[in-house]
Amino acid sequence: MIDAHHHLWNYDPVEYAWIGDQMSVLRRDFTPADLHVEMSAAGVTGAIAVQARQSIEETEWLLDLASRNTFLLGVVGWVHLCDAENLRRQLDRFAGHTKLKGVRHVLQDEPDDNFMLRRDFLRGIAALAGTGLVYDILIYERHLPQTLRFVDQFPNQVFVLDHLAKPRIREHVLQPWADNLRELARRANVFCKLSGMATEADWNHWSEPDLRPYFETALHAFGPSRLMFGSDWPVLEVAGSYGGWASMVHGWVERLTRSEQEAILSGTARRAYRLDC
Repeated sequence: MIDAHHHLWNYDPVEYAWIGDQMSVLRRDFTPADLHVEMSAAGVTGAIAVQARQSIEETEWLLDLASRNTFLLGVVGWVHLCDAENLRRQLDRFAGHTKLKGVRHVLQDEPDDNFMLRRDFLRGIAALAGTGLVYDILIYERHLPQTLRFVDQFPNQVFVLDHLAKPRIREHVLQPWADNLRELARRANVFCKLSGMATEADWNHWSEPDLRPYFETALHAFGPSRLMFGSDWPVLEVAGSYGGWASMVHGWVERLTRSEQEAILSGTARRAYRLDC
């Protein structure tokens, strides 16, 4: 089993200002050793570390951790995609790091909902062509219409949608998220992570039936071959536990064929991120 989405950090209140008072459980360091304990208890053998700060330094730090921890199979880091003049230099800087599998920009926090359609950002995505790097899409559901226009400009780029585009689970709202997700899934170059769902629900009162309709929608839209398990640990801890989330996903997929289960639990991540495992 592969965890396709988790974070690591040395906590600093300035660097991680997004961790508010309601998320105080996250105001500490989260290390590879901490992660390995959680993974081992849940039967997870490999993981992909995803950026939590928009800095080259964090990308380098994650790659260093991955080089020293074999269970960290890959890194989705950050580069300055809007700086086309220096982007090639940034990518060349990481050319020797085989565990750099993708990059991400925190689009969900941009004041401009159309940020992904800016010319400078589009030039950055175009520069990924030929590098083999995946682009992880971090958005809220309101960004899905723009995302359709965005991905259609890059039919040969592999995209991975994080957290099902953060649907409004807390409000039990399925539309227009479901229709937009199904439309996005028609693009064969787009994959999707089963992650971040508990934190989009009511942190203290959610139950499995609250989440299941969103899982079923994603499963029918993308199919097992483009759906992958992710924990979003340690952010997950504000609403649940690593083992509890892994157990829930196992329960959801147990009705599927063995090959379909293998795809969601590890195979899709291996294929999308070209993991050497």
